[in-house]
Parts: sequence; C-alpha cells; structure tokens
Amino acid sequence: MSGFDERKLTAYLDSLLDLGIPSVDLIVYENHKQIYRHLNGTVNKEKTEAVAKDQRYLMFSMTKVQTMTAILQLVEQGKLSLEDEVAKFLPAYGNLTVKTKDGTEPLKWPLKIRHLVSMQSGLDYDLERPGIVRVLKEKGQAATTREIVDAFAETPLNFQPGTHFCYSLSHDVAAAIIEVVSGMSFGEYLRKNIWEPLGMRDTFFAKPVNDGLERLAQQYIATDDGIVPMEQTCNYQLSECYESGGAGLVSNTEDYAILADAIACGGVSSQGVRILKPETVERIKQNLLYGEALGDIATTMGRVGYGYGCGMQVLLNPEAVGSTAPAGVFGWDGAAGAAIQMDTASKRSFVYLMHVRNCGMAYGVIHPTLRDMIFGK
Repeated sequence: MSGFDERKLTAYLDSLLDLGIPSVDLIVYENHKQIYRHLNGTVNKEKTEAVAKDQRYLMFSMTKVQTMTAILQLVEQGKLSLEDEVAKFLPAYGNLTVKTKDGTEPLKWPLKIRHLVSMQSGLDYDLERPGIVRVLKEKGQAATTREIVDAFAETPLNFQPGTHFCYSLSHDVAAAIIEVVSGMSFGEYLRKNIWEPLGMRDTFFAKPVNDGLERLAQQYIATDDGIVPMEQTCNYQLSECYESGGAGLVSNTEDYAILADAIACGGVSSQGVRILKPETVERIKQNLLYGEALGDIATTMGRVGYGYGCGMQVLLNPEAVGSTAPAGVFGWDGAAGAAIQMDTASKRSFVYLMHVRNCGMAYGVIHPTLRDMIFGK
C-alpha cells in the first residue's frame, strides 16, 4: 500500500467545516505508529471553543466495535460459541414468535448468537416497544441492562432469524449475554478486558442526559434549516443503569485510535497487549450475509459493495462503488457521523470523529472519501 497525500487529506477535512460540520478530528495509525492527526473547528453552541485533542464525544454505534470485541474474546475462551442459542443465556428468548401477514408463527429454528452479531436476529431499533415501556414504568431509572433486554423478547421478531439483515438492538442483547457469561456488568467487563489493558483512559458509559459533562462536544443535528444544536442526550441509554451494547459509550478520538490500531495489527496493541488472536480478527471480516440479507444492507443502509461480519461492515467489492481501497477494509460508524475503519493487510487504521446527528453525507460521502484517501492505491 502506498502512502497518502497528507496535504490533500487536511484540505478535505477543513472543507467539511465550510459545509457546516462544526468540527472534525482524524487520527491515522499504521503498525502501531500514529502517522497523521488533524483536528479543526469548534465544539460549543457559541462556536468559540476549539476542538481539543482529548475532546469527548457520544460514540453511539461506534460502541458496537467494542461489544463485538468482547463477544469474540469470550468465544476465544470457550465460554460461548456463535452457534449457541440465545435462550441458553437469556431464557426470556426461549419463547419467541415471528410476525406474519396474518399474525405470528413460531420460530422455525433457534435464534443464535451469530444472528445477533450479524444483525439477522429479526429485532429492530424500536425504542418504544411495549416491553421497554413496561420495564421503564415499573423500574424507572433503576432498570438494568438484563431487565430491559429481556423485555425485547416480548415483541414478535420481524422475520425468521438469518433470513434478512435489519440494523437493530441485536448488540444490546449481546451485551446482556456478556453480563451473564462473565458475571460482571457490561461496563465492568469492558473496563477490565479492553479499556484498562489498552490504556483507554477516557472511555465510559453515557447517561441518558449528559448536559454538563466535562469536555463533551456539543451535539448537533442536520435539519432542513441547517445544522443546529440539540440536547446532549444518548437516547439509546434507556435508563441510568442500562449499558447499551449498541450505542452507549462516551469516548475520544485518541482512545478509539488505540483500539483501531490493535485490531488492525491482528489484535495486539503497541504495548504488546493482546485483546484478540489474529485468526479472530480475520473472523470479524468474514461476511455473514447471503441471499436476501446481503441485498438488505445495500438497500436499507446504502452499503453497496459491502458485506457484514461480526458487527462490522466489510468491503467485499471495491469495484462496485469505484473505490481504490482494497477488499477487506472493515469497520463501523456512529449516529453522529463518527467512523472507525481498519485494514489488517497494511496494519493501517483510522478513527474519524464529528458530532452531527442525521447527517447522511457522513456515511454516503465523508466516510467513503476518507476510506479511499487513506487506504486507496
């Protein structure tokens, strides 16, 4: 892989501010060395406070990369298998039904962990489902991860597991399984097995409302009237005690770049700390979508040319989107426009942070452009 044009990359990042993006931050690593860093813009409502190197962000679905790392650590240890039935760990999932045109039908086969990691479970992202509403009414802010995740099962699945791809609360269910298998809260597991070993010192779970949290970038939303400030909420953190495996973390660019570098380098950090085996990292990149499910990720999320492995998209067909990046680049993104992408062949990775919700340009333009500029030939 060739190097990339740093001046061109910097100019591109700065051009995003002219489009209304309040701030940008990008770190690129290659084989444990930071080879590029650029940040620009402001992070408060008044647009007077410059983005800091240790700026905190609501990470939203960037959380999923850590959840999948944790699941695969437990697979390595023999404590679970992707072929295990979800009901083995969460008995509430033992009586699932599936929606049909005329009502519901029983499962034709069990819901398995591989269906969760690959977003083929039949769940959706409905945060107002009756089970969630019931538990929050009964337990309030004391409702736990396990209690709320168990309540997901009260609603019929949208399809038989494995038949379609639907972006969903699947990884929140995976987080509850991690709690059952490890005997720890999800946050405690991440702290002991990912954050502390890698030296990620500024990563933790958000609260439902995060107003006043020190160094947290002001959240914005793209509307018909432009990009405007919004409440500092993480609506996926359903209670004070809930820890969302799909969207719950606060972190910063530097912490996530450490994680990205370790994964891109076969699961080992610059300090020699191994969080995953090389063969496990390669397993992340194995596409798990076939047939209609593979078509779903293109039609429902616009990810043409991509498959989906263990919680991350994988570039399968660069030619389909005119990309100069190699097949095998993998990663994911977040609801406020962040992205993490990695390539094990070159041991190169990047983490990009911005903080604008509902910004389709982030996924359709910014991330693909960064991908090709950083990984392209």
